[in-house]
Amino acid sequence: MIPYSLLDLSPIPEGASAADALANTLDLARHAERLGYTRYWVAEHHNMPGIASAATSVLIGHIAGGTSSIRVGAGGIMLPNHAPLVIAEQFGTLATLYPDRIDLGLGRAPGTDMATARALRRGLVKEEDFPRDVMELMAYFEDSGPDGAARTVRAIPGSGTHVPVWILGSSLYGAQLAAHLGLPYAFASHFAPAALEQAVEIYRRTFHPSDHLAEPYFMLAVNVFAAATDEKARVLKSSLQQGFANLRSGRPGPLPKPVPDIEARLGPQMMAMVDQALSCSATGSPETVRAKLHELIVRHAPDEVLLAGQIHNHADRLASFEIAAGCFP
Repeated sequence: MIPYSLLDLSPIPEGASAADALANTLDLARHAERLGYTRYWVAEHHNMPGIASAATSVLIGHIAGGTSSIRVGAGGIMLPNHAPLVIAEQFGTLATLYPDRIDLGLGRAPGTDMATARALRRGLVKEEDFPRDVMELMAYFEDSGPDGAARTVRAIPGSGTHVPVWILGSSLYGAQLAAHLGLPYAFASHFAPAALEQAVEIYRRTFHPSDHLAEPYFMLAVNVFAAATDEKARVLKSSLQQGFANLRSGRPGPLPKPVPDIEARLGPQMMAMVDQALSCSATGSPETVRAKLHELIVRHAPDEVLLAGQIHNHADRLASFEIAAGCFP
């Protein structure tokens, strides 16, 4: 059976608060654990009125403490926003509190606008620094410290925890880096599918076995909007479609309420852009979603599927992920 996992941005719906979103996240994590999901990941985004997962490591601890067996992690931490030692200490602490349950996915985008990126780290990191920062961070998790600093700087907690590190990406860069370092790779096909096939081909073809991973391991991200009927599922999807259009228009906000006339709301030009960005999605009744997931799995042959899906109503979101879980034999 192919493993299936869940990515939650802890969305703040219109008419609700961040406290509501965080309560919903823990409830959904417990639901996912009962349904057999392998991992529950949250993502780092800042200065976003519709996302409550900015303090990602804090939220991971809350989720891990409220569940018992599901793996919990970051999908991901935007490493340019942080000093590697700080992330090593945070995730080393999480791994000490919840052994063998913590994952650390790393991305190189700031996860926000450039002004917020400056506010986070008071100075922007060059793109070429990302591989060096990844290697430094991984070294903190080993039994000794980073090369050249083993006797002076250690992550405590962190040293010896061997937290699994993933590379996340939506371009060829992450695929090349994950292959070079011999790390598992998750592609952000749920919102940026354009380079998916080329990135996966490069990752698999150029993969170098490492102490962390003997063979390439690729995780495919897919949006899922499942309901009793195709029509209801399409209406549920309209919240994310509106939210994505608002973000691209420079007007981020809470997750909008669903609408039955999304094409009329967005217009043809914006609708075409949103459809392309969200093309890696399974939307519909249980039968429709099962068929679409099967099609994507056959086409891309992932080792694991990461399901996402921002839905305005929490009960509908619970039901959608339950339907999705039933699509995996």
